[in-house]
Amino acid sequence: MSMTDPIADMLTRIRNACGSKHRRVDMPASKMKSEIARILKDNHFIQDYSQVDGEDGRPLLRVRLRYAAQGQSVIRELKRVSTPGLRKYVGVQEIPRVRNGLGVAILSTSRGLMSDREARQARTGGELVALVW
Repeated sequence: MSMTDPIADMLTRIRNACGSKHRRVDMPASKMKSEIARILKDNHFIQDYSQVDGEDGRPLLRVRLRYAAQGQSVIRELKRVSTPGLRKYVGVQEIPRVRNGLGVAILSTSRGLMSDREARQARTGGELVALVW
C-alpha cells in the first residue's frame, strides 16, 4: 500500500520515538527526509542521522534522537503544516517565528529545503512544510 504523506509519517515516527524515550528511529529514506534531518541536526534537535541498508535492501534513514540531562526530549513538538490535501505557501514576510526563535520552521523553497532563518536571509518564501520546537 502506498503512503500518501511520507513526511507526516517521518514526523510521527520521531514524535512517537521521543515519547517512548528511544535512542534512535528508522524510517524509509528519501532525499527530502534526509534534508529535513539535516535541518533538525543543524538546529540541534537531533544528534545525528545516517542512511543504512535495510533487511530487504531498501535504504533506511536512521535518526539518533537528542535528550536533555534530565532525560527529557529536546523536541517538544513536531507539527506538519502543509499537507498533500492542503498546501500552505508563505512569502518571505509571512514566514512564522516559531516560539520567538526557539523553534524552527522548515520551508521547501526553489533553492531547496531551508530553515526559517536561512529563508529570511535568502529573502525567499516557499511551502511551509513543518514546525519544530
